[in-house]
Amino acid sequence: MVRELRAAGSLQAAVRAPVTARGPWLTTVLNVAAARRRLGARPVAVVVDRDPDRGGGPAALAALVVDGRGLRVGVTLLGDGAPVPPGDAPARLPVRDDTAATQLAAGLLDRLDRLGRPWTLRLTGLPLGDPTLRALGRLRPEAAFSTARSTRLVDALDEAGAVRRTRDPAELERWLPQLLARQPDRRARLLLRAAARVHAAIGQVELAVLPEGDRLRAGLLTLVDGADRRPWWGFSEVGGLSREMGAPVVSLTLPGGPLSRRTGSR
Repeated sequence: MVRELRAAGSLQAAVRAPVTARGPWLTTVLNVAAARRRLGARPVAVVVDRDPDRGGGPAALAALVVDGRGLRVGVTLLGDGAPVPPGDAPARLPVRDDTAATQLAAGLLDRLDRLGRPWTLRLTGLPLGDPTLRALGRLRPEAAFSTARSTRLVDALDEAGAVRRTRDPAELERWLPQLLARQPDRRARLLLRAAARVHAAIGQVELAVLPEGDRLRAGLLTLVDGADRRPWWGFSEVGGLSREMGAPVVSLTLPGGPLSRRTGSR
């Protein structure tokens, strides 16, 4: 899977995928999952190769997790359930064009049907208008779609006091334990720690702190990619952090298995 993610770097950049749908983030998710040794779950990449005459790199990629525990195989996007910045669609199924999206959808369904067991595909956190979701809907009209409005974290910490902002990894290490202490879920803490360190090392995490001696009164991690800023995780005892309506996020749920057939193949 790491090889496929690296090969898709130019594709992810071309479709302007957010940080949470790019190689460093998804590789971190893989590494954290491997350390946890979650039996029965394995990463699977479905790739549409690009015409060699049109340049290198894939034309489409679906990075998935296949969980074989239970009576039905569960299939989700890699990174599903991770502590991502709220307010925008965090996931992507990157494709070069609509033709690649159709090929990706067909290849994904073929891969699932070859499992030989009942399965449920759940794709969450995708943006409105995702071309692969449209193609899946055409191929399997029984697929269920849902749309939810996300909630964005608003950074107004500068109004609360003398906030220090930095991308220095050493400063992140200094204050990260206090930030993580506010996250009660152990799995989320592990991924927050790993992802923050990885993205700080490549200059994609900003740390904002309002300290009182060695104690934080407020702190915030923001994922940064050029001009794109996504407030990610933080807390404040003095105000300056609020919520507002974010972008719509789309999900698909599709059951299948040995008795299912794709539309048009009957």
